[in-house]
Amino acid sequence: MKYYLKLFLRRLPIFMLVAMVISVISFGVAVSLPPVFVSQARFLLESSQIPSALAPPTVDTPAREQLQLFEQRLINRANLLDIARRLEVLPDQGRMTPDEVFAAMRDQTTVSSSVTKDGASIMTVSFQSRSGRKAAAVMNEYMAVIQREDVESRTGRAGQTQDFFQQEVDRLNADLATISAKLIEFKTTNSDALPDGQPYRLGQQGILQERIAQSDREVSTLKTQRARLIEIFNTTGQIQGVEGVKLTPEQKQLEDLRNQLSQAQAVYAPTNPKIKVLEGQIKKMEALVAQQLGTVQSGASPLDLQLADIDSRVSALEDQKAQTQTVLDKLNDAIARTAANGVQLEALERDYSNIQGQYNAAVANLAKASTGERIETLSRGQRLTVLEQPIVPNAPAKPNRVLMAGGGTLFGILAGLGLIVLIEKLNSAPRRPEAIVRKLGITPLATLPYLQSHSEQVRKRRLSMGVTLAIMIGVPLAVWAVHTYYMPLDLLAQKVGNRFGLRW
Repeated sequence: MKYYLKLFLRRLPIFMLVAMVISVISFGVAVSLPPVFVSQARFLLESSQIPSALAPPTVDTPAREQLQLFEQRLINRANLLDIARRLEVLPDQGRMTPDEVFAAMRDQTTVSSSVTKDGASIMTVSFQSRSGRKAAAVMNEYMAVIQREDVESRTGRAGQTQDFFQQEVDRLNADLATISAKLIEFKTTNSDALPDGQPYRLGQQGILQERIAQSDREVSTLKTQRARLIEIFNTTGQIQGVEGVKLTPEQKQLEDLRNQLSQAQAVYAPTNPKIKVLEGQIKKMEALVAQQLGTVQSGASPLDLQLADIDSRVSALEDQKAQTQTVLDKLNDAIARTAANGVQLEALERDYSNIQGQYNAAVANLAKASTGERIETLSRGQRLTVLEQPIVPNAPAKPNRVLMAGGGTLFGILAGLGLIVLIEKLNSAPRRPEAIVRKLGITPLATLPYLQSHSEQVRKRRLSMGVTLAIMIGVPLAVWAVHTYYMPLDLLAQKVGNRFGLRW
């Protein structure tokens, strides 16, 4: 210990210089730093007061994210510059650039948020200033900004959500009207070929085809009867016995009169009154039969009358067949178009169903958004409340001058000791017998210390005392000169701290 004490005393001027410089600067900074007043406010982010199962809120942002949004909106450039300009927060603010003002305001503002064990989300905002009133005034502005942002954020997002779904409802309603008009137009244009009428059309198609086939059979039968009637008449000269040929009573009476006339002409002379009577009756009956058959041709034979009747029936059947075929052609065209119409109709109905589903969902969401907007308007949803109002601080919060001066002095002492240790570590010259043995590898018989004369001892003591007095007097004077003629120590400390990112 005696050896180390001698080393310390030998390096005492260096130790005094380092310790004095740091201690004096720390003491000067601690004394010269202006007082700093801190005003703060605490906010609580409350959850919705209405159960979400009954009415889901429109604004459902996680608590930590919501607090981060408040922080970013509070410390944005426009807000800080506006508050600094209106309240003249910073000293010498008129000579500062907007960037410097913004940086200073941001450095003097502290925002922290936390979530407690019970899930409560708390945000603490504080501002430090050399004036307690200015700190409280700035915090009041901060509180107003935060509360305004909270209200605008909640009501704004709720209103935007409601407007969005209202626009969606209007848009989908217009789409529904458009697709409805297309459906009505399509069904009106293709009313004869819609899928729901296909079973009826298929039934009608079978009936009409059967009707045409029946007409063909009847026409074929009549044509066969006509040919047989002509064949029998050419063979026998009569029309009786032709299967399927039915004579009316007038035709039968006319045939009887002609037979009587034929028999009478074989017996009587042409001028016989009986023959004249029969001829007169025959003419009257022919006129009656011709009238019945729709012809006025006099002297028509029963064969002609029968053929005319068959031809008229064939013509009527063919006309009926043509009309039926026309209806069947239209029906076949409708049946052929039904498949394509069904696909188009299904596509339109699917689009209508999809839009209807979207419209119903949009209406339901609009109702929820309206409820959510009402909740936010009445402040019944998630909101930010003030737990602690900002007040004017009565005492400065910092700096802790005793701690700063004492800490600086202790740091100076440690720095001086550290410098001595470093110098001795770098000095490799042997100064003790142990060092001689270690360095030279020999063991001396004896070692003689360096003996100083009386004059050398006096001179050394005077030099040591002079250096010590110079350090004790010169260092404070140098610090005072820097503070007075170059830059105040508080500003110098602030600049050094800004350069290294340190805040006092």
